[in-house]
Amino acid sequence: MSKNEKILLVEDDANFGMVLKSYLEINGYEVCLVESGYKAVNNFRNNEYDMCILDVMLPGVDGFTIAHEIRLINKGIPIFFLTAKGMKDDVLKGFKLGADDYITKPCDADVLLCKIRAVLKRNGMMQEVNHTEVYKIGKYAFNSNLRTLSIENNVIRLSPKESCLLEILCSNMNNITLRETALKTIWGDDNYFTTRSMDVFITKLRKYLKDDPDVDISNIHGNGFILSVKGMPYPKE
Repeated sequence: MSKNEKILLVEDDANFGMVLKSYLEINGYEVCLVESGYKAVNNFRNNEYDMCILDVMLPGVDGFTIAHEIRLINKGIPIFFLTAKGMKDDVLKGFKLGADDYITKPCDADVLLCKIRAVLKRNGMMQEVNHTEVYKIGKYAFNSNLRTLSIENNVIRLSPKESCLLEILCSNMNNITLRETALKTIWGDDNYFTTRSMDVFITKLRKYLKDDPDVDISNIHGNGFILSVKGMPYPKE
């Protein structure tokens, strides 16, 4: 594990925050504990982190608001929500903001540690893997190394997950991409919440590709998705 892996922990319960901070530090991470939602975004803006763990129920500024602001600064950083609330709507709201996981307190520290390690490892692998550099998608050019999607003079910068999902779809262009394959490759799991999270990312990609009517991402019920481009030949079986 890299000594530079730093975690921003935003938790207003001082006792719980210190216990979790100490536990993560014992396991080799550098942790900055911030107890105020107001201070969290400024702290993130002025420092470099590899992951954020955000309590949702904070005085003044809640964890969802903090996550939104952090995503404006860094679209790709892993975010965990840590909260005593386990309501389905809150979980889905967290994933729509691009959360990597949603942990309900009280949590098993060993399980949380495993989840952190898995996400950081996966994030690192996504950055290191050598990809096909440029894919042609109708009128779009997708640079998987730079994580950019371009059409004419418009350039869209993608998050790591958006880029990885689009690359998987491109590698199977005009053919089915199995939902299970994409989920396990990007999220490492295919449970209900990761499935809903991927649906959110598919919606985002459709929005990004809307300026070319010949490009479409269609649902194949019960199986997965097809990124299709009119005029391109379908692969042979």
